[in-house]
Amino acid sequence: MRKTITTALAAVLFTALTACGSGGDAADDGKITMGFAQVGAESGWRTANTKSIQDSAKEAGIELKFSDAQQKQENQIKAIRSYIQQRVDIIAFSPVVETGWDTVLQEAKRANIPVILTDRAIDSDDTSLYKTFLGSDFIDEGKKAGEWLAENSDGPTNVVELQGTTGAAPAIDRKEGFEEAIKSKPDIKIIASQTGDFTRSGGKQVMEAFLKSEPDIDVVYAHNDDMGLGAIEAIKAAGKQPGVDIKIITVDAVKDGMTALADGEINFIVECNPLLGPQLMDLTKKVIAGEEVPNRVVTEETTFDQEQAKAALPDRKY
Repeated sequence: MRKTITTALAAVLFTALTACGSGGDAADDGKITMGFAQVGAESGWRTANTKSIQDSAKEAGIELKFSDAQQKQENQIKAIRSYIQQRVDIIAFSPVVETGWDTVLQEAKRANIPVILTDRAIDSDDTSLYKTFLGSDFIDEGKKAGEWLAENSDGPTNVVELQGTTGAAPAIDRKEGFEEAIKSKPDIKIIASQTGDFTRSGGKQVMEAFLKSEPDIDVVYAHNDDMGLGAIEAIKAAGKQPGVDIKIITVDAVKDGMTALADGEINFIVECNPLLGPQLMDLTKKVIAGEEVPNRVVTEETTFDQEQAKAALPDRKY
């Protein structure tokens, strides 16, 4: 009798220890649970991105636990730790900033919960902390913006730059790509650069300050549409005509930005597709099934001028 009880207790202990070393219970009930930590709701792009993820999870039959970090890294870290405690099957998130993730992702790794990065990358030497990164090539986006300006500028050109959130991958990379592209045109100079935090209100405030401090502005380069739209408000309030007196280049191609482009208030937009949901759910199922996935999955994107924006707007989903 004593031997039977000892054997039963050992079996229970083994089961408990095994559970502690794995992710969720997708293999048991066939249901995948994803914990997703979103950056926030700072822009039209982010709103479209969130809806794409929520809708795609529902269509794929994946249970989604969603959190909004309100653009604060500490909130994302707290959410990820909560997902680990809840023993979700997989964690996905768009990092607010590039650095400072190793500790919490090591915790996910020890819990045997795979991680997928979406939209933004992290700066870490340990690539084993995540399975794959799904998103745009932000450096290439910056290059496309700079190349358009280099091809469409004659003589001295003064540029003011509305940067994204300080430390965020798209802000760092879009700046780098733009600067690389305009190197061939020494007449193009960035005379002022400041973060507008990817928000419309931030873009307006920074542009108002630029208009007061810089008397000769030829071009605005905004790291996203929302900041560019905020800049339009400031330019109009200053009695100037956006798109004519001051040319505007932005990144994203959300509906509001495309409408401004079609109306001639923005001159050129580089697309950054927010509809990552279907690809994310496909990658999730492959990771859970133990299939190999690429370390990097780049989304396909294009650029728009005024006529192209007019043609695309009727069918624009975001």
